[in-house]
Amino acid sequence: MRELTWRPLTTADAKASADLLNAIETVDKIGENYVEADTLQELVDPYTDLERGSLAALDGDELVGYMKIRYKPVADEVHRVLLDGGVHPGHRGRGIGATLVRTGIEAAKVLHAEHHPGLDLVVDVHKAEHIPGLADLVRSQGFAPVRYYQRMEHPLGAAIGDAAVPDGLRIEPWSQRTDEDFRLVRNASFADHWGAAPLPVDGWQNKITNQTFKPETSFLVRDEASGAAVGLLVTMSWEADTAATGVRDAHFMVIGTVPEHRGRGVANAVIAHALRAAAQQGYHRASLSVDSASASGAPGVFEKAGFEPGLRYVRWELAVGSLSG
Repeated sequence: MRELTWRPLTTADAKASADLLNAIETVDKIGENYVEADTLQELVDPYTDLERGSLAALDGDELVGYMKIRYKPVADEVHRVLLDGGVHPGHRGRGIGATLVRTGIEAAKVLHAEHHPGLDLVVDVHKAEHIPGLADLVRSQGFAPVRYYQRMEHPLGAAIGDAAVPDGLRIEPWSQRTDEDFRLVRNASFADHWGAAPLPVDGWQNKITNQTFKPETSFLVRDEASGAAVGLLVTMSWEADTAATGVRDAHFMVIGTVPEHRGRGVANAVIAHALRAAAQQGYHRASLSVDSASASGAPGVFEKAGFEPGLRYVRWELAVGSLSG
């Protein structure tokens, strides 16, 4: 077997990255399929430093493994850096994964020291629980499981429950004019969520309003008296998943209610509204991911709306601590 070549990822690796991730999907079966535009969106993330925070493993011209770091532009007390990566199934068992994780930890330290030197550093890995060998790999590098996330799905052919819009509130669709309201409500809704950080405008554009964003199935909840936006639901859908599975999935990427309006039925109403819209627009299924330990009681809200549990994901963390002194 040939010796591997190692170098940072570049935006020119978008097609090779999509091919690698699709090869991984054939074995790991996590329901994620890619086209070049999807992986390019990840590579141009404004908070991914490819030169210092990524590594590609190549066998000849074939990309067989990768890692990349995403740092947070804003952090408070703890800076949580996300380490993502994968290894081609045909090249597993060669130590590539361990090399990528070790390199990722060191890269996280470099980026942390530049962007948040006064805070404690934590390196996170977020992966589906069932991936073979993943738990052993990250444990061997010092990571421990700290959080569990549940994918939930709603078969839109089933009855969709009604949820009246609470008095004094109205639901309106996304528009370019209200895009900033969406972003601000997202940040306010997630301010007290574990591990969350505000999304700046460029991060919002990269992660949310990209080519997979579905504005016609994304909604804002507004207080009629004050005019303030108090809740939101953002839908995304991946054409590569539809092509691979034949199932058109409306993924509710962001669902949130600002703290002072929780308990008023905002989430129930906007979820029911979005489910009906998705069904009318020809989607076969709706899905979402929820923190199993959500302090806002989100799992119960989603179960009540008719969502059923699917894959479970684990958030692994390595607490590096302070790098100063």
